[in-house]
Amino acid sequence: MTVPSLLILALITVAIAHPDSTARVIGQMRTWVTSGFTWYFVIYSLVAVTVCTWLCVSRVHKVKIGGPDAKPEYGLFSWYSMLFACGQGIGLIFWGIAEPIMLRDETPVIPRSESSGEGGIVWTYFHWGLTAWAMYCVVAICLAYSHHNLGKTLTFREATVDILPRKSRRPAGVAIELLTIIATVLGLATSFGFAALQVSSGIESFTGLESVPAVWIAVIATFATLTAISVFLGVSRGMKRISQINSILSIVLVAAVFLFGPTLYIIANMSQTFGAYFQNFLSMSFWAESQMAGVPLDSWQDSWSGWWTVFIWCWVIAFSPFVAGFIARVSRGRTIREFVLGVTVVPSLIVMVWVGVIGSAGIHYDDASGRSISDDVETDNAQGLFSMLDMIPMIGWPLLVIATLLVATYYVTSLDSGTYALAEFVSAPRGPGPFFRVVLVVSIATVAVLLLSIGGEAVVDTVQTGTIIGAFPFSFIILLMVANLIRRLRGRDESIERLEEEVNVPDHRTDDEVQNRGMEGDTGK
Repeated sequence: MTVPSLLILALITVAIAHPDSTARVIGQMRTWVTSGFTWYFVIYSLVAVTVCTWLCVSRVHKVKIGGPDAKPEYGLFSWYSMLFACGQGIGLIFWGIAEPIMLRDETPVIPRSESSGEGGIVWTYFHWGLTAWAMYCVVAICLAYSHHNLGKTLTFREATVDILPRKSRRPAGVAIELLTIIATVLGLATSFGFAALQVSSGIESFTGLESVPAVWIAVIATFATLTAISVFLGVSRGMKRISQINSILSIVLVAAVFLFGPTLYIIANMSQTFGAYFQNFLSMSFWAESQMAGVPLDSWQDSWSGWWTVFIWCWVIAFSPFVAGFIARVSRGRTIREFVLGVTVVPSLIVMVWVGVIGSAGIHYDDASGRSISDDVETDNAQGLFSMLDMIPMIGWPLLVIATLLVATYYVTSLDSGTYALAEFVSAPRGPGPFFRVVLVVSIATVAVLLLSIGGEAVVDTVQTGTIIGAFPFSFIILLMVANLIRRLRGRDESIERLEEEVNVPDHRTDDEVQNRGMEGDTGK
């Protein structure tokens, strides 16, 4: 952990000491990636969808994660709740309305229709739905099979290196481990930072309390405390319960907007946009903005994909280490087909219902208010949801409170799952204990406070953008890992099946049970 820590400290120091020049360099890197590799990210996403399809229809679909006798450790509601909470719940809270609003007037592929905002909602389905979840899924299944079936540590290194020549495995493994840890730490630290900014914005919407640095730090401290308690308690008593609260609050919010908002408009618009999504899915999947190919860009902002598809696919790749690591951890006992369908189809349907209801209501109230929601989103993406909820008759204020609580709980679960994954990465093969995970939470929160208090929002944004740009080289590691998974599954024979039986002993206990047994032993009970 020493080398990653020193590199992270060096990166943060440079960002804080030279914010303008650092932002400029990262902006140039983003322009280079956007102008030359939009086609690559399109192919990457298609590979993810194709691999997920193959896993479901090939003979390997019956292979059970954790061996033939493994049983699921979590019920379906708890499992889906944790998948969604760690995957993209918090991003969808804001972009579920901000993206339809920002793209309401003009989008590629989707023909402009008399229904204002259709294209924006359809592209939001695409960016947050099946393809994004397939990109998480391929990483998660690689880690899950390597860990639960082959007995490897739950790390990218162990899921990847055996496809390489023997002499190169050690240095390649160190590099993979280094990139994974740095991406996870910086991703979690910037999540803490933006959590502070966005929750403060929500509090301001119904209390009038101004969003200032003191409030940001208080929010970070609160999140760190809640996350530390959750990771100390373990998945079953911490993350699982908070994720279930997330799901219940989400259902209440969406149902309230549907019932008290423009119900008939929402129904009609969901029907229309669902049809447009399925009709245009292939066209959107293959769209690579060919008119920009070979044209030097002055800035990534000159490209539509630079704002949207490339940015969001990089975001998914950058957050894959801790999202996929946690998904792999809680998915023992599912067959590969159950795993893939559970990680892709079910969350995608949830996304479409969320965006269909929240996004449609946002478009309706934006028209009714002379585009006031558009103005708020242009000022601050996080304000779009709160502005829309405030316009709902009778229950607007209570929904503002629910939305702010939902933002907080989704952030806690995202940070919770990220901490679990990071603990596995940095403590393998010894296995992380609860106190170690608490130390990681405190460390990451400290980095977030440092970024916000010294550098402010601009530095947090710069570090997050740099992390996302780091997704470009990291994607090659993921592709190598996917190739290794396919090689492992295609070469699965009787000796591998015996290995799975040896690795997965009948009296398998969950990580929480092992952790609790160890704590009891330490206290002499």
